[in-house]
Amino acid sequence: MKITPAIIQGEFIGLDAKITKNNNPSLVKMKGKIINETRNTFVILQEGKQKIIPKDTSVFHFIMQDRTVVEIDGKLLLGRPEDRVKKRIRRLW
Repeated sequence: MKITPAIIQGEFIGLDAKITKNNNPSLVKMKGKIINETRNTFVILQEGKQKIIPKDTSVFHFIMQDRTVVEIDGKLLLGRPEDRVKKRIRRLW
């Protein structure tokens, strides 16, 4: 699926996510449901435990509501969720 500004500006809380790349090898292949989002992190619920994942060093696979899988670099998701809606996204493709 092509990454569009609508996807980047969307809501990620409640989506299933998997970390595919990270500087910390122990975080790679971690997956779970996103339960909170801050300016620089996602909080993922994995097996009943909350894990805080930095956005800027990670690449995520998100499973959208229509069951499509989207890979997004966390650097594109930096910023508060409410500000990301207003931010103009530069096309990288």
